[in-house]
Amino acid sequence: MATQLNIEANQQAAQERLSTPEGKKDFRRAIFSCWLGTTMEYADFALYGLAAGIIFGDVFFPDATPIMALLSSFAAYSVGFIARPIGALFFGWLGDKHGRKMVMVITIALMGLSTTLIGAIPSHAQIGVWAPVCLVILRFAQGLGAGAELSGGTVMLGEYAPVKRRGLVSSIIALGSNSGTLLASMIWLIVLQMDKESLMSWGWRIPFLGSILIALAALFIRQHMRETPVFERQKEQLAEERRLALESDAVAHPVDNRSFWQKTRAFWTMVGLRIGENGPSYLAQGFIIGYVTKILLVDKSVPTTAVLIASILGFAIIPFAGWLSDKFGRRIVYRWFCFLLMLYAVPAFMLLDSREPMIVIPTIVIGMGLASLGIFGVQAAWGVELFGVRNRYTKMAFAKELGSILSGGTAPLVASALLSWTGHWWPIAVYFIAMACIGLVTTFFAPETRGRDLNLPEDAI
Repeated sequence: MATQLNIEANQQAAQERLSTPEGKKDFRRAIFSCWLGTTMEYADFALYGLAAGIIFGDVFFPDATPIMALLSSFAAYSVGFIARPIGALFFGWLGDKHGRKMVMVITIALMGLSTTLIGAIPSHAQIGVWAPVCLVILRFAQGLGAGAELSGGTVMLGEYAPVKRRGLVSSIIALGSNSGTLLASMIWLIVLQMDKESLMSWGWRIPFLGSILIALAALFIRQHMRETPVFERQKEQLAEERRLALESDAVAHPVDNRSFWQKTRAFWTMVGLRIGENGPSYLAQGFIIGYVTKILLVDKSVPTTAVLIASILGFAIIPFAGWLSDKFGRRIVYRWFCFLLMLYAVPAFMLLDSREPMIVIPTIVIGMGLASLGIFGVQAAWGVELFGVRNRYTKMAFAKELGSILSGGTAPLVASALLSWTGHWWPIAVYFIAMACIGLVTTFFAPETRGRDLNLPEDAI
């Protein structure tokens, strides 16, 4: 009964804040800030992903064969994902201890600076091996900030959103990722119109140097942001607990007799869900771009156009997926996306081999629609609801980034290695199916969390 009263009190407090003009303004500012920050993050990663598949092999690894240059580019790409769990742990801890706002200001500054400096790296022809070394260092720094940026924005939106619309509102974080991908593809379409000599010498640098403008805008907005209602409520409850502890000589500390699996179920559930989404996503919008241009020798504008079209459609696909999860539940919608991804893999590579632009473009668009847009829109609210308020940021960020490094961060590298080893796409299709299958199986162990009170201290198990 007491727990139910606490839930109702928490929901009422959040609703009262959102009903005031100032609360509505805070809510809109949080939405715009999270959208812009995630746009920045995914623009950075999409810029690098497209550049790795199209440009970086020639600029930083000019002496390698086409397959080895692609492999080397994606190896440097994977370094950012190695850094992400480290950033998730450190910045997640800061976010749970000192608040979401402070961390989100730091991460956007770190990401913006790192991405801008990538555009200033001299080529291999100018400084030799130090060129790829600088690329790896800046990718690592970029990954540190990105490791907490996505989860921070997701937590902030989830903790601000009204309970019945949490799936829809939280999916805005996925709209940010889609906006970043759209922005990157539009910029690359423009840049690729340059002649090859200008493109390789200085044209490819423009997107990276220009990213500082987004970072400065997001930084300005975040400095004027307010903490989430859930975190402010948590601070009040912790202050009350400390007061009662000081007034009492004997404070009861219940012993946690749960098994290791019970204590970590939410964490491993998030890891599994992330593998099912992130691996196929980075194959669909990362490896396949390089495969189509470098191996199938399709014109570079074809996959870039596909990414652009998918990103435009994403503004409808993502909120629709979030709305579906509010209406039918997180678990069943996620399960269907994973199943469709498993069905997609083999026919996709068969169609790509046609090399026909009118076939290649919709094939890439469908893959991104399932793996990079729809399933991501469902994951946002589900991830926030899986964890208790005290360690939500740390646990969710680390689980997401561990899942990412086990799937998305290494997926283009593993796929490139499989292609180099076998010379055929079928092992890559099997790899794609295996990761989607992990996500599908995980949904059968995951709790349904739709409508959960986010001020509860325990994880959803």
